[in-house]
Amino acid sequence: MAQKVITIYTDDLTGEESSEAATHTLSLDGVTYEIDLGPDSYDQLLEAVGPFIQVGRKTGKARKVSKAASGGGDTAAIRAWAKENGYEVNDRGRVPAPVREAYEKANK
Repeated sequence: MAQKVITIYTDDLTGEESSEAATHTLSLDGVTYEIDLGPDSYDQLLEAVGPFIQVGRKTGKARKVSKAASGGGDTAAIRAWAKENGYEVNDRGRVPAPVREAYEKANK
């Protein structure tokens, strides 16, 4: 007997199906949460917690995240800079990591 398994990825915030949805982990007050988000929702999360991440202290081990990728960069400013400097970026969704890194390097 043959079986076919279909996995449907859904953005937990919007409820929309998204092939780009990914699981993200965050912690607050000793409670760890996992949330599946598409690129637009993930950008919203980064923009919301970015100011707190910038002034917070890191504890434990975590993968290295650039200042821009952690919400430290203003997405609109990064998009404007990228377009002025010949990068192709969408008007919505996640700004690609290479563009964020180039922006961060150019604005040190």
